[in-house]
Amino acid sequence: MNKILLLLILMFPLSEALAQTTVMVSEGILKGTEEASGIRSFKGIPFAAPPVGDLRWKNPQPAKAWTGTRDATHFGPKAMQRAIYSDMVFRSNGMSEDCLYLNVWTPAKQATEKLPVLVYFYGGGFAAGDGSEPRYDGESMAKKGIVTVTISYRLGIFGFLSHPELTKESPTHSSGNYGLMDQHAALVWVQKNIAAFGGDSEKVTIAGESAGSMSVSSQVASPLSKGLFRGAIGESGSCLGINSVSPLKEGEEKGLKFMTAANASSLADLRKIPADGLLELTAHLDMNRFPVTIDGYFFPQSPIKIYGTGLQMDVPLLAGWNSAEVNYHSLMGNDSLTLTNYQTKVKTLYGDRADEVLKLYNAATDADVEQVATDLASDRFIAYATWKWIDLHSKTDGKPVYRYLFTHKLPPMVQPLNPPSRPLLGAPHASEIEYAMGNLSLDKVYAWTPDDYKVSATMQNYFANFIKTGNPNGEGLPTWYGLQSSIPKVMILDVESKSQPEKNLKRYVLLDSIYNK
Repeated sequence: MNKILLLLILMFPLSEALAQTTVMVSEGILKGTEEASGIRSFKGIPFAAPPVGDLRWKNPQPAKAWTGTRDATHFGPKAMQRAIYSDMVFRSNGMSEDCLYLNVWTPAKQATEKLPVLVYFYGGGFAAGDGSEPRYDGESMAKKGIVTVTISYRLGIFGFLSHPELTKESPTHSSGNYGLMDQHAALVWVQKNIAAFGGDSEKVTIAGESAGSMSVSSQVASPLSKGLFRGAIGESGSCLGINSVSPLKEGEEKGLKFMTAANASSLADLRKIPADGLLELTAHLDMNRFPVTIDGYFFPQSPIKIYGTGLQMDVPLLAGWNSAEVNYHSLMGNDSLTLTNYQTKVKTLYGDRADEVLKLYNAATDADVEQVATDLASDRFIAYATWKWIDLHSKTDGKPVYRYLFTHKLPPMVQPLNPPSRPLLGAPHASEIEYAMGNLSLDKVYAWTPDDYKVSATMQNYFANFIKTGNPNGEGLPTWYGLQSSIPKVMILDVESKSQPEKNLKRYVLLDSIYNK
């Protein structure tokens, strides 16, 4: 039967196969699902060989071909990770070190349609997350005429361990950054295979949030990815932030420290430890995170130098962040919100630059501290890093750059917390994802209102237009000016979205002078 099916697919146009939710990719035949909306989905597609055994801590290798028809109706397993973030909901098939799978949603009725493509990288601090999360679901974006792909990549110690022995055994004389290399391998797979789903390999845009946005900025910077996509979207994060990327030596030192703490004498010993045991060790040793490194291969030099000298990919960029990425606790801890406590904290953090910081993050009374501390905490956490990426790309790249600020506050929860949490001062980290991807209905935590759906429609349409054309503007939307235009403005995304002049440039310039000496 499988030989007959293969013969039929070779004899008849792929458009017929696609209409039957059956496609042929470079590794074999896939059988997907037709959703009620008419969108066709293909889940759990291997884009690389399982990174297990001797392939643990090696660059991803090509996926092996299969015989017969492979079921692509369920998500693959998520990458090895601990339960770190309470807002993550998974539809994955368990958890495994064998995790290099991707998912495709396509509106195409024929494989010859050459539709634009979105490849989305999830967030989670490079320690958690998965392409199966409902907030990243691709069906809604596919309804906009976009072939949408989510991928999984290695996390934590599995995706970012550096070690002198790993560097020595590597043919590229590098180690770490395996998670980023997984993303690269997925992009290569998309180039080879997305036409089978009606997508155009020359119209690929990559996007991501938080660590996913850091990944997007990293892929734009890496010479390995040149030619694999034509546009980039970043939501809250970049590889140009405070301590975002470390020298390879620092990563190797952490790897040595881990090996010693794990009572292992060699890489062979570490590779023999079962995945569950290795994950448990990272928790026990409080070493959940391993740094992205300037490895000499994926990053031939530091990202700041790559962007600063214009060596990154020449692609349009749409990026921004949220108005209250983190709350004041990230700066103040559990200290009471008094002017004295705030000033003391700033002086401790910034020393002889404290007066400059206090002038721009100015709190005149105790009542001002919560907002000002939230602003500074959010900038330190991720807003500054995103600004730096946008700023450098707009100066060293000839393509348009569009910047946003997402200010829409989340609605009340369906089941409010008891006791209730303190009201948010703005839009918190990661809250924009469901809006951007058109997936509010898949999140059952919040009591969404018509205003929420209005914001989502606006944001998703901007994103969809950018994916299709490299420009977010379109009919019925407020005009979004590029930063290189004669009227550089920031798009405020809220119930009434609007472009307005930059208000906080001095803050980011000050932080830049402190962090990039």
